[in-house]
Amino acid sequence: MPPVEDESIIEVRDLWMRYGSNDVLKGVDFTVTRGEVVILLGPNGAGKTTTIEILEGFRLPSAGTIAVLGVDPTKGDEDWRARTGVVLQSWRDHARWTPRKLLTHLGRYYLPYSTPERTRPYDVAELIAMVGLSEQADQKVRTLSGGQRRRLDVAIGIVGRPELLFLDEPTAGFDPHARREFHELIHRLTDLEDTTIMLTTHDLDEAEKLADRILILAGGRIVADGNADQLARQVSAEGEVRWCLGGQHFVQSTPEPTKFVWELFAQHGYEITDLQVRRASLEDTYLTMVQQHESGRADQAATAFGSTDAKIDTAGAR
Repeated sequence: MPPVEDESIIEVRDLWMRYGSNDVLKGVDFTVTRGEVVILLGPNGAGKTTTIEILEGFRLPSAGTIAVLGVDPTKGDEDWRARTGVVLQSWRDHARWTPRKLLTHLGRYYLPYSTPERTRPYDVAELIAMVGLSEQADQKVRTLSGGQRRRLDVAIGIVGRPELLFLDEPTAGFDPHARREFHELIHRLTDLEDTTIMLTTHDLDEAEKLADRILILAGGRIVADGNADQLARQVSAEGEVRWCLGGQHFVQSTPEPTKFVWELFAQHGYEITDLQVRRASLEDTYLTMVQQHESGRADQAATAFGSTDAKIDTAGAR
């Protein structure tokens, strides 16, 4: 199968998923373009993993039109699968293998799908170094720590040099150093390998660092779509200014924080101390949405973005 010429790598239109009488997904629509890192956020039970599994071809949707690399995932052949990589939340590994032997073995399956444009698989030594397992390359998998096994999961997912990579909670169990190395790997895959990446995470800091776009799923629908800054502005158009004057602390909500600060200094000059300017963050509204979803108010969660009820009340001074 030739590479996709269109910049659109994933197209989802009116996606529905029903379990019994429960609609988990209700008309989901989104597009992912070539080279993007798109992160799917949402509370537990919102349908993130279900969405990813449908895109991977592991689950049949109830309704809707889906195209991944130009193909309906339910009809994807082995050539199509060789162009995609998957890192699941957990993987039943082979305890008696070593990372080097396991990746060498799995890599052989991709040899028939190598192309002049994309040689498959990765060189195993290079891949092991990429995921930070060089020192553990010849240890038994059963001796690896949880974080090291998670690095191996990532290596397994990309051994075939995929054009599209799905990652479900990829940094679970990572320490801060391993998390930073993983972020560098993601940037390498997109910048040097032109890999399109779609992942799920609960880590909002990670989402902000990695994502070109963030999709928030709640109440069975995509309720927000944009980069971190755009979503923060969607949450609240107003900024919050905090300052001290004459030993008193003040806080004021304003749609024009820069102008407000300018006027504040014009009036009081250097008497102003401890000045802070912030905008209601993505985390603020996301946590409100999660609380509503987990308390059984999924429809309210779906309207959290753009709702005045979801904005932080910062008016007044104290």
